[in-house]
Amino acid sequence: MASLFERADALALLASEAQRARAGSGRLLLFRGPTGTGRSALLRAAVRHGADHGMQVLTVSCSPEESGEPLAPIRKMLCPAAGCGQDDAPATDPDHRRHADRLWRLLCSRAAGSPLLLAVDDVHLADHASRRWLLDAARRLAPLPVLMVVTERVQYDVTPPAPGFSHGLAPSLVRVHTCGPLGRPAAESMVHDVFGPDSDPAWTDGCVAASAGHPLLLRALLDDLRVVAPDGGRSGSALPDTCADLYPGAFVAAVTWWLDSAGHETATVARTLAEVKGCAGRADERDVPGRECLLAAVTGSGPARVLGWATAMTRLGLLRPDPVQGDLRFAHPLLRDAVLDGWSHERREAVHRAAADFRYRRGDSAEEVAGHLLRTGPVGMPRSAATLLDAAAEASRAGRTGDAADYLRGALDEPLAPGRRAEALVELAALEAVTEPSGGIPRLTEALRLRELPRDRALTAIALGTALTRRGESRAALDVLRGLDGVREDPVLARTVLAASALFAERDGGLRRTVHAELGAELGTEPGTDGKDDGAAGPSSPTLQVLRLRYEAAAGLVSAEEAVRRLRRLTAIPEDPLAAPYLLGAAACVAQWADALDWADQLAAAGLAGHRVSPLHPAHDLLLHVRIDTAAARGDFARVLTYAEENGLPVDGAGPAVAGNLAAQAVLALVRTYRLAEARRLADGVGIGIGIGVGVGVTVGSTEDDWEAGRFRYARGVLRAASGDRHGALADFLECGRCGPDGEPAGPVITPWRSAAAEVQWALGRPREALALADEEYRLATAWGTPRLVGRALRVLGEVTGGRRGLALTEQAVELLRGASTAPGAVPDQGWGLELVPALVSHGRLLTAAGHPRRARPLLREASVIAERLGATGLLTLTQDVLRVGGARSGSAPLTGEAALTGSERRVAALAADGRTNAEISDLLHLARRTVETHLTSTYRKLGIQRRADLAGAMTATASSHRGPDRYGTP
Repeated sequence: MASLFERADALALLASEAQRARAGSGRLLLFRGPTGTGRSALLRAAVRHGADHGMQVLTVSCSPEESGEPLAPIRKMLCPAAGCGQDDAPATDPDHRRHADRLWRLLCSRAAGSPLLLAVDDVHLADHASRRWLLDAARRLAPLPVLMVVTERVQYDVTPPAPGFSHGLAPSLVRVHTCGPLGRPAAESMVHDVFGPDSDPAWTDGCVAASAGHPLLLRALLDDLRVVAPDGGRSGSALPDTCADLYPGAFVAAVTWWLDSAGHETATVARTLAEVKGCAGRADERDVPGRECLLAAVTGSGPARVLGWATAMTRLGLLRPDPVQGDLRFAHPLLRDAVLDGWSHERREAVHRAAADFRYRRGDSAEEVAGHLLRTGPVGMPRSAATLLDAAAEASRAGRTGDAADYLRGALDEPLAPGRRAEALVELAALEAVTEPSGGIPRLTEALRLRELPRDRALTAIALGTALTRRGESRAALDVLRGLDGVREDPVLARTVLAASALFAERDGGLRRTVHAELGAELGTEPGTDGKDDGAAGPSSPTLQVLRLRYEAAAGLVSAEEAVRRLRRLTAIPEDPLAAPYLLGAAACVAQWADALDWADQLAAAGLAGHRVSPLHPAHDLLLHVRIDTAAARGDFARVLTYAEENGLPVDGAGPAVAGNLAAQAVLALVRTYRLAEARRLADGVGIGIGIGVGVGVTVGSTEDDWEAGRFRYARGVLRAASGDRHGALADFLECGRCGPDGEPAGPVITPWRSAAAEVQWALGRPREALALADEEYRLATAWGTPRLVGRALRVLGEVTGGRRGLALTEQAVELLRGASTAPGAVPDQGWGLELVPALVSHGRLLTAAGHPRRARPLLREASVIAERLGATGLLTLTQDVLRVGGARSGSAPLTGEAALTGSERRVAALAADGRTNAEISDLLHLARRTVETHLTSTYRKLGIQRRADLAGAMTATASSHRGPDRYGTP
């Protein structure tokens, strides 16, 4: 008896009543409670107690199979042997009165011999005559040494229950004890009895939740888990969410028995609730009198009984409110799965179909209705398609593109008019283009066949061409555009198609020449001319002129000053909304090349937000490139990495990436912040020639003379140079030079590969090759004319030239970049420091080599300050190394260990070791977040650690091993 958890009160009551019966005063003891709460276990304990104390024990278990035979349980209990049947009862005794009297006399004769214990299990299943006999006996037990122990299922079911067994008995005749679920300590003890006290806490929590503390369900679950997971979750495995993982099936059988005990109507409500994942909780608080709740409407049950049942099941722990949505759910996915076990797919679809119809009539949101429609299969009704399309629009506005795509797929399975079907196909393709390798090409192909109007056909063809181009099929994309009919008759459509063709052709050298020849013919201009006086190329085609200007700027045929002047004029001309994104994308790109970063950001924002450019618009990638390029030009490495992650790039190297501009800028940002291991992981996951898009979708067949592939080769070369692989870096730099317009070497506005290759050639002892590359870079940079490009070219040319002329060139680079950073209207974070720091270092090196180290030190310290402010840890380390080589005094501070930390580094490290996040440290110390990151990176290097978790131990260890006198000489 003591082995029953949390049943001490019931056992004490049993012992007291048994003693009273043995003393000659009988009574009825009723154990009642919901299914699975241990009533039968208490009855077995009563049987053992009576036998141990010398009482006669008579037991019987009622069942529905015997409910048609009057008094069968009583006869089986009192006289199991033959001769006590009712075959001799006269036919004139329909109420079985005489036989009942005979059974009562038999009970009295048995009680005369010794105290008697009658144990009746599941009295609610007994026939009417047996229940009446037991109630009559309870009223006459007082003078007899008889204890009648009866168990009864009492639970709130959807079907209204019959009166309870003790209904009508005086309170003095019966003692009642109600059983309930186990408390948490008792349930945990049962789990620990099976898996040991050291079982995983999450595993224990799952077992308790899945059973809701009901002994029946918990023991069945533990029986299954003992077989399939005997380690109790110690290996890190989680509790299963589906019953398919519970091979013996005891838990499913117990749940099924629990549902069968509740009746068909209650079981239907429970399974419906499990299928629709809750509709009787907070979701129905908005119901008013006269309006049905969903669960009642779907099952056809009374709303009051359904809501009452849900409340009762919540009190029992079988249901609980969802912490996010607030509606009621089953307490654990495993319990929900067991409730649904055996329900057919057709029945589940019917439930969702009824739920969708009810929600639609009640006026719920389109997404609430569509959530059910997705689980019904095609309904075949126009109303269903319209609801799914409305739900897709709601999800898109909320930024839940995955849900929107699911709704659109469901809508496409319903009957739709050709035009509306084409729109849905294009919308779905735009959503899938971000994640699907195919980029929605089959859907766009079908949509193009359904389009009838020239404008719709052109826009769909452009979207299809974008998807094909991302997969490296630029020629196929142009073929789609050239196959359009009725485009030439509409000037705006014609310009838009030609603008899209110009962007598609950028990834193939041969196509690029052809399309830009068509562009020039359309404008009536030669490359490098303004075209403003030409009637055909006047205000009617600013988009094509800007695209032509972008081509000329990349090829070095125009200066930055002239490009900006022309851009100002062309962007002021009103343009049709259809062609405006191409105008803004190309203009933003040229503005960024010309170092008009703020203007470039404004143009990109106007293109992305103002015109709602979708991922399948040719200008979408171009606008995103501008946004990340301006952040990189400013030296805002954190924003670069944020943009990369937002557009699906696995910055941590956890997956494959394409050799595009996004990957290039992310690698460069990681190198600049001296996170070389992360940069290598990212670069190793990129396959050149696999794909070129903004996202991480893998495409095939791209050409290798694409400017984005060249950008990535340049970034990989920078990474290899920073890692000491000069030969690999040189190979990358020279190879990326092939990715320019018309097959010519790329200009410095695309990548400064010549300067980078010249530095590597110089380091490898090849001055002639280095000088030729540096001289060519300077010539091209001067033609473009921005301080950033010219300053970089001057610096490298000075390095490889050396001597007095080298000093003059590097000094000129420093003055040029300083002047740009301090010019009126210059923004402090414009990023000039990314070029000024190397120029200061180069000039300082040459001064030191010329025997003027004192003149070099202020320059190097200035470079160190700028690098620290930018968070460019790689440049900061370089300047500090050059300072030490030049003999700059750094005090008595060592180069490693805690004593090597600066005051700022020590404060930041102490807060980080105390568990503060970078954002918290930034707020506490009033530092920029990237400055905090710079300090931590430098601290890791000095302490020789790799992780934040090692900070506390490393600082303590190095402090004890490097402790020396402080500034006052105290040890």
